[in-house]
Parts: sequence; C-alpha cells; structure tokens
Amino acid sequence: MSKRLMKKGISSFLFLVMMTAAVLYPTSTGHAATIYVTDNGSRIEVNTGAGLVYTVNKTNGDIISAKMNGTELNGSSKASHIGSGLGSANVTWNTSPSGSTVLITVSTSTLTHYYASRGGENIIYMATYVTAEPSVGELRYIFRGNGSVLTGVPANSNIRNNTGAIESQDVFGYANGQTTSKYYGNDQAKDLIIRGVTGSGVGVFMAYGDREKSSGGPFFRDIQFQSGGDTEVYNYMNSGHAQTENWRMGLHGPYALIFTTGATPSVPDFSWMSGLNLTGWVSSRGNVVLNGLSGMDTGYAYTVGFANSNAQYWVNASSSGAAAKYSMIPGTYTMTVYKGELAVYTESVNVTGGSTTTLNTRTINNDPSKASSIWRIGKWDGTPSEFLNGQTIPIRHPSDSRNPSWGPVSYATGSATNKFPASQFRGQNSPTTVTFSLNSSQAASSHVLNIGITAAYNNGRPSVTINGQTLTNPAASSQPNSRSFTIGTYRGNNTTFSWNIPASYFVNGSNTITITPISGSSDLGNWLSAGWVYDCVELLN
Repeated sequence: MSKRLMKKGISSFLFLVMMTAAVLYPTSTGHAATIYVTDNGSRIEVNTGAGLVYTVNKTNGDIISAKMNGTELNGSSKASHIGSGLGSANVTWNTSPSGSTVLITVSTSTLTHYYASRGGENIIYMATYVTAEPSVGELRYIFRGNGSVLTGVPANSNIRNNTGAIESQDVFGYANGQTTSKYYGNDQAKDLIIRGVTGSGVGVFMAYGDREKSSGGPFFRDIQFQSGGDTEVYNYMNSGHAQTENWRMGLHGPYALIFTTGATPSVPDFSWMSGLNLTGWVSSRGNVVLNGLSGMDTGYAYTVGFANSNAQYWVNASSSGAAAKYSMIPGTYTMTVYKGELAVYTESVNVTGGSTTTLNTRTINNDPSKASSIWRIGKWDGTPSEFLNGQTIPIRHPSDSRNPSWGPVSYATGSATNKFPASQFRGQNSPTTVTFSLNSSQAASSHVLNIGITAAYNNGRPSVTINGQTLTNPAASSQPNSRSFTIGTYRGNNTTFSWNIPASYFVNGSNTITITPISGSSDLGNWLSAGWVYDCVELLN
C-alpha cells in the first residue's frame, strides 16, 4: 500500500472514531471520553469529540475559531478573549493522564486565564485569576460570535440598523425614536445563571458561575450582549459601570461557554475543576445558616447578602426569613438583609472553613416604612419600579419614544403612584411639584420630609421649597462616578435626604412642595444632567 493511501486510511479511521464519539457522547457523559488536542506551534486546536472544535492562539490566548458541528461560530474579524485581548501572553497546555481533559493556561504578570474542556462535552470551562485590574478597567470575557449565523439575539441589546449613537457612542437610536444598547435588558447579578444567543441549529450560552469575586452585590447589572456586526456574549466580572464598591481580585469563576444545537443547556457541573490546581482556588469553605427573620413585610421578597473586600454572596430568604448560604470563603462578612433592594438589617458574621455558623432569628430594625406618615409616595423597597417609567430604566434609554412623558410633573398626594416620575433630571423634567392637604392640627406641628433615592448622577441632590420657603440644601450623596440610569440601572447607593420642617412653614389646607436638582457641576445634556432615581418620598407625622 502506498504512503498516500495509508495516510488516507488512517485519516478515515480517525474521522470514524471521532464521529462515533460524537454520536455516543453528544452531551456530558458519566465516564471519561477522549479529548483531542493538536499543537502546531502557533495554535492549539481542541476537539471535544462531541461536535465542538475550538482554536486558541498561542501568542495571546485568544480564541480564533469555535466550530460546532462544522459551523464557524466565532466572528471572522475579531477573536474572543479576556479583557480587550492580552496582546501577548505565555500560553501552555496539558491533558490529564487519562486523556479526557485539557487545561490551557494563558498568563501575564497580573492575569492568568484558564480554558478547560472534557471529552464528550461541548463546553469551554473558564476561570480568571487577577492581581490587578486590566488596563482597560474592565475584567470581562467576550465571545465575539459570527453575526451572520448567531442571529437570535436579545432585542434590547441588538444595535443593528440604528440611525446613530444618541449617547456616548454606546446607546443607539432609530427612526421611530426607540433605543437599544449593550447596557439594556441585562440581568441582575443574583439572576446571572445562563443566557445565550442562537442561530439555525446552533447556540452559544454563557454560564456565569459563581459571582463571589465580582463587585456590586446582588442587584448589580452589567453588559451581557451586543449584536452589531458581531454577536457578542459577555461575562463581566469587574467594570466601572455604576460600580458601588471596589473591585475584588483573586480567582473569578469558574464560568463557561456552552455550545449547543440551539436549545438552552443546563448549568454545568464545575466541581471537577477543583482538581486542576488553578491559582487562587479555595477548597476549605464554610457555611452560614440563618434560622429566621422577625418583622418581615409579607408583600416583599427578602435577600440575605454577605460581603467583605475579598468575596460576596447572597441567598433568597424563605417566607419566614430562613436562609442558608454554603461554600463561602472563610472570613468576616457584613451580612445585609434586603427588603426588595433596600437594606433593612446588618450585622457582622464570621465564617470558618469546614464549619457552619448558625444565627438565631434576627429582628429587622431599619425598615423606614414602619414610621407613621401623613403621606407617602412610593414604597420603601430600594427600587423605582412603581413610579412613572420606573420599570423601563433597565431596558431602554429614558428618551425612548415608548416612554410616556417624564414631565415636569405636578402630583397630588393620594394620586396613582405611576404618575410620579421615577427619575428627576435637572435638564428634562424639573421641577416636580407635590401638593397635599393638612388639617389644623397637622399644620400646627413640625414634620420630617424624607426623599429616598437609589442612585444619583453628576452630584445631583434635591433643593426643596415648601410654600415658598426654601429648605437647607443637602450635600451630595456618595454615588458611583459614572452614568447609571441612562445605561440601564437605577442601582447606586441608597440614600435618604431628610429635613426637619418647622410648623411655621405649613398652612392649614393646601400645601405645595417643589423639588429641583442642584449640583456644583455642569450638565452634558438634558438626560445626562444632575438628578437621581426616586425610592420614596414621605412626610412623617
């Protein structure tokens, strides 16, 4: 037999072996299947034997090809990578003794990124260890997908066929006045489980994994998708987008890219990665069990969060307030109980590796809705969702033609709450006027006015006048130094501004309050102007 025929026979045999493996192991298997790795000196090609073949550039660690059943899903113009691409990196790889797994390590002086796969699975497992934030200020993994194939994308982040940017080259408008952006339609961190994009017979999904090293808490939102030329799927771990706390270093993840024939997959089992000796992996962990909460409001869901400078966690509380969080990195945490998204209880909790900290029933002691009020606009829940346009903040720009007019609004207490603006913009809908009635007894007493906010922009804070009398202007609250409620989030630092108003400012009968944003800084436009997002406004007895 000639050498050519012999090579052809061997190639045919290997092809039949791989095709057989694809049939026998179409998804995750219960036993070790072979992983196929080829290194030609400049590229590493991984074939999982189940349909996925991906290629890593050995110069910089980028994924330059990802084929599912022969269909190229990576974009042709840009690679997929950590950060904005590392430029150059040391890239090494090894397989397990059984030949069933591969680990590719991409390292620089401050970042180590891992790709791992198992035979018989169409999954790229990942984790990223950092000692410093990337120079772009954003720790993220971007899968830059083939836009002509991956066409099933979230509508709010699909920027195709726009008529141009309307804000900062990342929020786009259309002829009908609607808007889209990579900032819109994103999940809160507590809901980051698995999402993806699809095409004809293909799908690419991000399993977001453990958020313990990310920043911002359970209600934080960040970019997940953008569809323009490419179809981009993101896992944002750290960024400067309305960030309320410092970045956390260490091992982010594990997380994963999952390739399918279009169906949404289950979250994969990451536990096997504990044997890969990844830098920063913490095996010794502890638990916290909270037996219950007293003083809950049955109209709300409660979340129990834990945070320190090293890690963050959260868990939903039961109807009785019971909650258990497992597998926490040892340390001392601030435990925060949230009613909706408003912190109503905090305490310090110690977590020890290999043990469980048990807390007896705690009594909620900081719920402002317990105070008696003459009137209250909205609910103390840390969100603007009940207000005018409050539910649209995460899904579109405030200028979007689908939104009702923001005002300026004149609001009589007792009216429908959804007539009160969710956001106050100095350049767009100010002032907001509130009218209310007091009887002679109420008018003869001093009262406290509270304005609760969830976020502010450009040092915006309220200047308040009541019946022509100007109240003392407050200092600016502590808020993220970035855009917020024009990029899909109302989540900043909840703050309450309070004024003790003397009886002499009130009248028996009709009273009027006007609220206008002030700031020591100039505005960039009507929407990018000093302002805030409302949580609640009230006058206490």
